[in-house]
Amino acid sequence: MSLLWIKALHVFFMVAWMAGIFYLPRLFVYFAENEDVNTRAVFKIMQRRLWFFVAPFALLTLIFGVWLITIYGMDWFRASTWLHIKLALLIGLYGYYAYLYFIMRDLAQEKNIRSPKFYRFLNEAPVLVLLAIVILAVVKPI
Repeated sequence: MSLLWIKALHVFFMVAWMAGIFYLPRLFVYFAENEDVNTRAVFKIMQRRLWFFVAPFALLTLIFGVWLITIYGMDWFRASTWLHIKLALLIGLYGYYAYLYFIMRDLAQEKNIRSPKFYRFLNEAPVLVLLAIVILAVVKPI
């Protein structure tokens, strides 16, 4: 497979994964704002299905990213400071995604201890991380 195909698939799976990351906390907001048992049950289903739907995209993003690093080689990897920062942000993003799972699990058990405002902040935070990752990957300022 050519380098450009691997890059394209890496970007595609990242975009698909990020779509889920942006929407899942929004479902948490709706859940926290709603008191109706039936509506909450629907949000629980939506949350679970979304998390598990985008999980393969998270894995494929990682696989194609590692493949790219392998193709470019260790000398390139060591010299790419921007990539080290990007990888640190990505580790944080994978941690964030895992954290969303634990929130989803708690909400499924009706253990909501957070306000809708908290979930709104949680919904908006990854946008800044994505912006930094894109700038690092495209502009390579460091």
